Amino acid sequence: MDSNVPAADDGHNSGIGQPHSRREGEPITNAEAAAAQASTPAHPLGRPGRLFDRRSPFLVGLTGAAGVAVTYALIQAILAAGQALTLIVVAFFLAVGLEPAVSWLVRRRLPRWAAVTVVLLLAVGLFAGFLAVVVPPLVSQGTAFAHKAPEYLHHLGQRYPIINTVDSRFHLQDQVRHSLGAESPRLAGGVLDIGRAIFGAVTATAIAFVLTAYFMSDFRRVRSTIYRLFPRERRPRAILIGDEIFAKVGAYILGNLVISLITGVLTLIWLLIFGVPYALVLAVLVAVLDLIPIVGSTAAGVIVAGVSLTVSVPVMISTLAFFIALRLVEDYLLVPRIIGRAVRVPALVTVISVLLGGALLGVVGALLAIPVAAALLLVVRETVFPSLDQTHTE
Repeated sequence: MDSNVPAADDGHNSGIGQPHSRREGEPITNAEAAAAQASTPAHPLGRPGRLFDRRSPFLVGLTGAAGVAVTYALIQAILAAGQALTLIVVAFFLAVGLEPAVSWLVRRRLPRWAAVTVVLLLAVGLFAGFLAVVVPPLVSQGTAFAHKAPEYLHHLGQRYPIINTVDSRFHLQDQVRHSLGAESPRLAGGVLDIGRAIFGAVTATAIAFVLTAYFMSDFRRVRSTIYRLFPRERRPRAILIGDEIFAKVGAYILGNLVISLITGVLTLIWLLIFGVPYALVLAVLVAVLDLIPIVGSTAAGVIVAGVSLTVSVPVMISTLAFFIALRLVEDYLLVPRIIGRAVRVPALVTVISVLLGGALLGVVGALLAIPVAAALLLVVRETVFPSLDQTHTE
């Protein structure tokens, strides 16, 4: 007799609790006899019994307590894995941003694995070339700028009395000298901190790159899995809206990188023409800050204009005018042509989303705020508003 099948005579499994005897007690032997009668070829383990009463106070309380416990455990897990989740989100958005390029190559009859490889190699090559060209002068100019900052303040104070007044009131030069002339132990600690920060940044970049490669190579399966989570009757509309969201997010991320690159190059040319010091550092700063909508470009313009004041007041005024014109060109020429008008988000929503994203995830949250806001606006416009309008008319 199979040990996995209960004995036909008394319902006691022959492979469990041997030797079997009546000493196990009458309640158990009676239950085993009933089990033998309940076991049939169609239902070897018996028919399922009646469900518990879901309305019973015990089950209601148990369900509520379990829900609270699961929610608390989930929140704690998210907080504990915050950095890893941030890298996953960044990698997913990068994969979505590079997906238009991959799909473009696939439409040209290139296998997807080859298209992903080409896009990744191109992205890595551009990034490595950017670092090789920019980092050495960026480090040298940044170090020189930091050490000469007190001299620039003193020079500006001599040329412009209002700056001298502000310096005498707030002791800006003394504060800069004190921060740069820190004690050697603090300096050594700062060097170690910088080393740890660089190592952490390199590690995070490598992890994000690997995750991005996995997301890109398996994007079709990820997309299908996301749509499988929707009920069957809602799945077609979810596919239409989801693909539109993916297209908008991809266009925004890829287009925003291109626009920031153009902005940085134009800024570098302008600063070199007018002889503004540390042009490369300022141009890279403008390109990075321009990734953050509204707030980033404004802050970059103020910083560059302040540095251009070391040349002359007319150059500073011209630089401010240049950044205003650059902002207009970016908003009304570059963004519509490169990203498209469909991705644009109202200014109020942009500011709010950037503030909330920065408060939640820092710089990463500010960078991802606009595509997330565009996706949410599309979902609200296509699902929430029609439902509310239909309910209101009825």
